[in-house]
Amino acid sequence: MPTPRVEIRDVCKSLPSRAGGELEILRAVNIQISDGEFVCVVGPSGCGKTTLLRIVDGLIPPTSGEILIDGRPIAGPGPDRGFVFQSDGLFPWRTTKQNVAYGLDVRRMSGSQQEPIVRDIINLVGLKGFENHFPHELSGGMRQRANLARAFAVDPQVLLMDEPFASLDAQTRELLQAELLRIWSERRKTVLFVTHQLEEAVYLGDRVVVMRSRPGSIREVVNIDLQRPRLLSIKRTPAFNEYVDRIWAMMQEEVGQAMGAH
Repeated sequence: MPTPRVEIRDVCKSLPSRAGGELEILRAVNIQISDGEFVCVVGPSGCGKTTLLRIVDGLIPPTSGEILIDGRPIAGPGPDRGFVFQSDGLFPWRTTKQNVAYGLDVRRMSGSQQEPIVRDIINLVGLKGFENHFPHELSGGMRQRANLARAFAVDPQVLLMDEPFASLDAQTRELLQAELLRIWSERRKTVLFVTHQLEEAVYLGDRVVVMRSRPGSIREVVNIDLQRPRLLSIKRTPAFNEYVDRIWAMMQEEVGQAMGAH
């Protein structure tokens, strides 16, 4: 078996509780993600999905366990991982082109080296013609495209995405889901994608990791056996809806148990 691109190994996370003692956020999470795989994570609110993503990025340490990239333990953030946050976080004083180039600036890449990379990525995400626009001149969907472009520009091996389309209207969200799959199929990055929307998880993912209520642990991993490339019309098929219904039943059970525990 080839070494997984990402291995989440026995990751636990606890934080000090206001009432004293420890609040357990994550418990013994184990996930292996192959190179080029698209894995989505769903679970009840507060189950630690975003915390898990931040641990994989190296932004916060696990209480125990470890994250390996290509078999090597991480010690913090690195250029092999790119993070796409829920809010686009674009710098208002930078143009689209300058925002996309931000990570390349941090790496002290010269302007002449940056130019073909930035041009290629802007074309890839469909923002050609908007290179010199500032964030306030872009729609929400365009801003999120620029956010994606900034992550892709530094050419990370792994993309970590924390509900990047959550703030968008339903139509824009669907269009960007299709765009993301198109970009992913061209670049074949390894993706770990957190979402609350089950249809989004089934549409995007090769696998969907369903987490339990806090402390977050893995309840089940669902393999999504739907042919690629996937058009948005696949969402209206019985096979697609069977996956959504199956995951929804698990989620209902977890939420019910969490509510019963309080």
